[in-house]
Amino acid sequence: MEESENLRRATELWRAAYRYQMEGELDRAIEHYQRSIEVYPTAEAHTFLGWTLSFQGRLEEATAECLQAIEIDSEFGNPYNDIGVYLMKQEKLDEAIPWLEKAKQAKRYEPRQFPYMNLGRIYLKQERWWDALREFEGAVRVAPDDAAARHALHSLRARLN
Repeated sequence: MEESENLRRATELWRAAYRYQMEGELDRAIEHYQRSIEVYPTAEAHTFLGWTLSFQGRLEEATAECLQAIEIDSEFGNPYNDIGVYLMKQEKLDEAIPWLEKAKQAKRYEPRQFPYMNLGRIYLKQERWWDALREFEGAVRVAPDDAAARHALHSLRARLN
């Protein structure tokens, strides 16, 4: 019974942290994510703490939080994608690719199109047009209603014609 109560309390703290994050109150968000983790560590809390830290330019700490999330739940795809994005921000494009590929394979991941889009962006920077096209097609396949994915695909197709 105590474990489920701890998870409930941790989830409340996580939701409050997310609200603070969305309101731009990053320090309060960080505090609440950390409190959530103290009560009951979850992959989500570690991942979102990392995301918030990344907004402050703290990419190494953000990556460390994602690695902890993966230790807790290796089937949760968001931390793999986020590590890929943090590497992209540091222009470590080749290092980002395997993380984004892992995100695509994760059993539990929403929004599923993000790693495809991020891989497509990497391949565009590397002028690997056909690889980028394949990724944007994948993004549209998994999220046909995503306007950004459709736009990226159609823009690249137009450039290749």
